[in-house]
Amino acid sequence: MPNSLLDKLLDAAPNKNSGLLTNSVSFSAKDVIPTDLPILNIAFSGKLDGGLVTGLTVFAGESKCYKTLLSLYCMKAYFNKYPDAVALFYDSEFGITTDYLQNNGIDPSRIIHIPITTIEELKFDIVQRMQTINRGDKVFIMIDSLGGLPSRKEAEDAENQKSVADMTRAKEIRSLLRIITPHMTLKDIPCIIINHTYKTMELYAKDVISGGSSVMYTANQAFIITRSQEKDNSSGEIEGWNFTIRIEKSRFVKEKSKLTFQVRYNQGVVPWSGLFDIAMNSGHIESPSRGWYQKKGEEKKIRMSDTNSDDFWNSIINDEEFKQYVSNSFALSVPKINVTEETLDLQDDD
Repeated sequence: MPNSLLDKLLDAAPNKNSGLLTNSVSFSAKDVIPTDLPILNIAFSGKLDGGLVTGLTVFAGESKCYKTLLSLYCMKAYFNKYPDAVALFYDSEFGITTDYLQNNGIDPSRIIHIPITTIEELKFDIVQRMQTINRGDKVFIMIDSLGGLPSRKEAEDAENQKSVADMTRAKEIRSLLRIITPHMTLKDIPCIIINHTYKTMELYAKDVISGGSSVMYTANQAFIITRSQEKDNSSGEIEGWNFTIRIEKSRFVKEKSKLTFQVRYNQGVVPWSGLFDIAMNSGHIESPSRGWYQKKGEEKKIRMSDTNSDDFWNSIINDEEFKQYVSNSFALSVPKINVTEETLDLQDDD
């Protein structure tokens, strides 16, 4: 028997996106874009076979923390999955060149480059372009960077040689994020914002994402990226950098989780970096003697430097037990509402 009240309410308003929750586009399966870096897929989803999801993602950190290149990893993955996809690249840093994109396997002819100088300019432009995008259009948005953008007032004050404090910047950022966030969800669009961090004034200073609390409120996920030197043990020379992704906020991964990857000068990103310690903890890699390692169930011993190969890792990452261990270690479980007689009694007392 049809529910007349349900039908009446469904027809009562002009919102074209309204409908039964079971059919709602807002609750449909999210698009997942796997990247070439397994540890990044874990950071996004808590799963080895996961990846970037649509909505707002924030990469924050100090200078030279690989934020831009991680964003390009995501753009490349999106282009690989959708050959007809295009990207909107809002640029205030101007650190990316055509050669840089091509060297990373990205076709520059699929990217609309939009130079921006103020937050208001970014807001007005992105809102206009969002109006032309329909759900099903494959669009990737990258903003590099929000942290470096002044407000219009700050820019005008500088032109007029005024040094008064700018109280409008945080307000404009809130306005920008409030406007674009619903569009990202309803139109199934991934947007990566590169941002800065600053140190708190506490006794034990900690990194905080700049831009005000609205950045954390509206983001699906926010990562703080830090780095440390990777030195050769014998010579002491710097061979590259170790980067740590700290999960500040996520709808899919346990917050405060830390995931690492490595970049070496002579080879670029080490694709399997970050997985070694996880596999050691899960028992899929064993250490029969100091400095030597072997896969579980195998007798062949190798040095750690020789583990960074497809031959070594393919069997591990395709092992269902290892996938489950990764998921149990990092992925958030779906919360449940448990109602008991005791909780009902407490509610009655209120």
